[in-house]
Amino acid sequence: MTFRIKQGIRNRYIFIIDMVMIVVCLVVSYLLRFEFNLALAGMYLSSAIWMLVLCLIIKPLVYIRFGLYRHLWAYASIDELRLIVMAVATSSVSVTLIMLLLQRLNVFTGFPRSVPIIDFLLSLLAVGGIRMGIRLVASQKAARATRAAQKYMKRVLIVGAGEAGVMVCKEMLKNPQLHLKPIGFVDDDKNKISQEVNGVRVLGLISQIDSLIDRYYVDTVLFAIPSAPGRVLRLVSDVCRQKEIPFQTMPGIYELLGGSVNINRVREVEITDLLRRDPVKLDQDNVGPILRDKTVLITGAGGSIGSEIARQTARWNPKKMLLLGHGENSIFTTLFRLNSEFPDLDVEPLIVDVRDLKRVRWVFDKYRPQIVFHAAAHKHVHLMEVNISEAVTNNIIGTQNIVRTAKEFNVERFVMISTDKAVRPVNIMGASKRVAENIVLNESIGTDAKYTVVRFGNVLGSRGSVVPIFQEQIRKGGPVTVTDPKMERYFMTIPEAVYLVLEAAGLSNNCETFVLDMGKQVRILDLAEDLIRLSGLEPGRDIEIQFTGVRPGEKLSEDLWNKGQVLEPTVHPDIFKLERHDLIPAEKLEPLVERLRELAENEKEDEIRKLLNGIIPDANLLDN
Repeated sequence: MTFRIKQGIRNRYIFIIDMVMIVVCLVVSYLLRFEFNLALAGMYLSSAIWMLVLCLIIKPLVYIRFGLYRHLWAYASIDELRLIVMAVATSSVSVTLIMLLLQRLNVFTGFPRSVPIIDFLLSLLAVGGIRMGIRLVASQKAARATRAAQKYMKRVLIVGAGEAGVMVCKEMLKNPQLHLKPIGFVDDDKNKISQEVNGVRVLGLISQIDSLIDRYYVDTVLFAIPSAPGRVLRLVSDVCRQKEIPFQTMPGIYELLGGSVNINRVREVEITDLLRRDPVKLDQDNVGPILRDKTVLITGAGGSIGSEIARQTARWNPKKMLLLGHGENSIFTTLFRLNSEFPDLDVEPLIVDVRDLKRVRWVFDKYRPQIVFHAAAHKHVHLMEVNISEAVTNNIIGTQNIVRTAKEFNVERFVMISTDKAVRPVNIMGASKRVAENIVLNESIGTDAKYTVVRFGNVLGSRGSVVPIFQEQIRKGGPVTVTDPKMERYFMTIPEAVYLVLEAAGLSNNCETFVLDMGKQVRILDLAEDLIRLSGLEPGRDIEIQFTGVRPGEKLSEDLWNKGQVLEPTVHPDIFKLERHDLIPAEKLEPLVERLRELAENEKEDEIRKLLNGIIPDANLLDN
């Protein structure tokens, strides 16, 4: 008995108080029953003693069994109150039943039936009152501590009174150790003005944020509308920059695919946020069926696009995912990320060079993939200008190896990732991708499988792209180098691009080229200035911008299709089907690709350039 009490009781003082209150409640119950007439009450002394003994034995045991001494009553809630009622009721009923049995056995005479009821009510008041009193004292202490801590808390204005904003607000209120105090919301819905969420009021519209920051002495602004386009976030960012107050944001809706919304996802504003496109409705019925319970192979899975394809595909519970890439470090990074976010996913990392046909065939023969996303490619324009043979063997021959093997092993869907640089190519990289497009679409002829090319422009933040380069230059204090003030490019965030790639894969039939709506082209100079300002600096004053001149193989602007070509709308507003009449027939392309292979093996770079110029009707590969 002693052992069990030691095991079950964490607070000996509460136990001692309970024992005292058991005696007090029973004595008071008898006195109340007989209106404090001691002589009359004394007539029932025998039953009172028996009931006292039973109460002192049974009630502590029941309280221990119900765990009343294991709880931290400073944090008691409605669940603990329910537990108290059940424990007191159980103990009172048990004592009453035993008392009635003893009376029938003539152990004592005279047992007032109303005493157990009075005792139950008094015990409930005593047991509950003690514990709720502890909770009240703790709450008062916490309130005083919170009021003291609020002197050092940052006053946060939350942009967005939707689901994300409410969840972030709740976390701030629950966790004062974050030192963040939500003082209000702003929202673009007029109907929400003056309404309260968790006691925090919607103060006004987003357009009024300038005056609201001053009026409510805001220390920091948190943007919590994952679905908001970049123009809205830019408006808030510009106001915060002028006011010189910190500004943080939640990731965009595409970044949150498969993830959760909480305070841990809050981060500094990035350039990808400012260029965020208007979100579109996710068509789960289009994407889900082609990926769920399928074996999916992703080439170039260590790259920016390939790794994001892997992450978004994982949401649809494929049967198995094959991460194929040439660089072990990048494949390891993708594998680690997937294992962290999707621990139940069956993933196989495969270190394979797409130019190694024997190894490629081994992969397809062993794993039998049903869906292939071909993202493996050399992509850096100026590097491929001085490594022409590499561009041919990797982008052209590697693509041929993958797509032909896919056809041999009856792959259901094949999606090739292409680029706007394949249109009117003036560089080797673009020309090699244009030939690769032709190879994929030619292989689709005569098969029931669905072979698709998806073409889009630059993605922000990919390895070696302009954004990381600018960020490194800013970190070193400048200068930031821009090739030409008129240089402009299409830009899209990586999650946005991949989401649309998956949508296009679901839409495809066969031998189709899809073009993603990239919006308007962005001046590289504007991009550089935005990045400098996001770093808390001013272009031209804190960080110098230098113009270095257009490099070989670069154009001032890009195109996603040739003039005269027709774009057909699809059921998705951001995906268009390109009507193509520029494909090279397979019988003509085959010997040309073999000739390119021979020239690449013998490092005949000038001849490769001339041959590509001849193969592609609209190519204009400049001599270097």
